[in-house]
Amino acid sequence: MNGSINASNWTSHSAQCPRDTRISHIVFPILYSILFLVGFLLNSVAVVAFFQIPTTSSFIVYLKNTVISDSIMTLMLPFKILTDSELGLWQLKAFVCRFSSVMFYQTMYISIVLLGLISLDRFLKIIQPFRKFWLHKSTSAKVVSWSVWLFFFILSLPNVILTNREAPSLPVKKCASLKSDLGLKWHEAVNYICQIIFYTVLILMLLFYVIIATKIYSSYKRTKIADCKIKQRAKSKVFIIVAVFFICFAPYHFVRVPYTLSQSGRSMSCAKQNQLFIAKEITLWLAAANICMDPLIYVFLCRKFIEKVFSKSKHIIQESPTLALGTGIST
Repeated sequence: MNGSINASNWTSHSAQCPRDTRISHIVFPILYSILFLVGFLLNSVAVVAFFQIPTTSSFIVYLKNTVISDSIMTLMLPFKILTDSELGLWQLKAFVCRFSSVMFYQTMYISIVLLGLISLDRFLKIIQPFRKFWLHKSTSAKVVSWSVWLFFFILSLPNVILTNREAPSLPVKKCASLKSDLGLKWHEAVNYICQIIFYTVLILMLLFYVIIATKIYSSYKRTKIADCKIKQRAKSKVFIIVAVFFICFAPYHFVRVPYTLSQSGRSMSCAKQNQLFIAKEITLWLAAANICMDPLIYVFLCRKFIEKVFSKSKHIIQESPTLALGTGIST
């Protein structure tokens, strides 16, 4: 799901249009290292908290699956950091192309779909608060979530299998050079499928939140009671989902189309190609930053998560004599 769609095209482009690799080899590995450290900390807390929360609703099911997806994506970052900075062995690049990069993009799109499902869940809760939908059952949400994982596993597996060309004993510059001809065609098809998935989720989310915003605004105008206004503000927190979605994933997909065209043999100046390459790298980093942004959704929308985190923190402080002494708590 990454890289250009044709290895020979990329080779000719790179020969005619050299890139300044200092940014991709120095700046971005540092930025990804920061993401990894923050993301690992936040997702470790989330895993511990959600492990203690009973799976009693569809909302919790989707949040738990999001935590799993983000955790896998976080664990794939060290491989990307080492290969991008050229600190790892050339064999590591082959491993990244065949496995970790595939997992990175797979979990990215699983997170995109899960954010869409969370939005649908909240949409139904706000629009029809007293109606019980099939999707609101935890069992139904589990089936849907498992189906999402299975779909992307089936979609991604050929990218692993068909990246089967012998890796040379020198740095692998592009993953496309390790793909068979069928692998390149499958890779191109997956790119189109993932674009369709993203824009489908985007359109549906826009529709959901326009309707939610209209309902909240009309309710706010009708009611002047303080308690009702508090409830409207609580409902407004749901917009954190669409904010995270747009900040993290929209820029990458908006840049992805012109970047792919620049790699596929279209006539384009070298300066423009380099600008699109930097834009793609920046927006890909934003997409990866989703591992640090999703915890905002847990904080704003999941009261049980906040309760578990605070209770766990309080317990740790009380159990630690050093911390207790520093905070003035007697043990």
